[in-house]
Amino acid sequence: MAPEDRRAALIAATLPLLREHGTAVSTRQIAEAAGVAEGTIFGVFPDKASLLRAALMSAFDPQPAVDALAAIGTRIELRARLREAVTTLRAGMSANANLVTAPRELMADDAGFRERMLDGRRRILAALAALVEPDRDRLRRSPEATAQLLLMLIMVSVHRGFGEGGEFGDMDDEEIVSVLLDGLLVRPSPTPSTESPS
Repeated sequence: MAPEDRRAALIAATLPLLREHGTAVSTRQIAEAAGVAEGTIFGVFPDKASLLRAALMSAFDPQPAVDALAAIGTRIELRARLREAVTTLRAGMSANANLVTAPRELMADDAGFRERMLDGRRRILAALAALVEPDRDRLRRSPEATAQLLLMLIMVSVHRGFGEGGEFGDMDDEEIVSVLLDGLLVRPSPTPSTESPS
């Protein structure tokens, strides 16, 4: 197997283990999952931390999400477009939910990690804004602002710690889109009576 293929295979085997066990995953577990001898890992990566960092970068790579959002296209109705976008982004965020604290441990001395994460978020926001763009005139906010609001709603639905007591953890894809497009009112306010009380 070519070195790059071996590297990719080790990262692919590590990622689900990192999601399940966090940074406590052992090189023995990784080797078993990859179907290789434990020493093979150290022929490709200088140490366990390097492999975990590579797996973490793979987990937070925005390109698959950007590609999936672009594949939705703009031919279907806005609500359906956004529902597909929410489903896609929630799946990715949910898969990585346990990894949110890992970067502090693994990336402490990687000065560019934070910038790469911010760049990834910018790319996802741009892809969301492109989905909204054809309906710009129907919205009270710009496609960019709409994308930011949608991403925030998705994040609070996945990372329940953002809300006291996990208030938003029970939101499904349909409700997220509805809250964005329709607001929080479930029924119109009653019309005030014009008659004076007697």
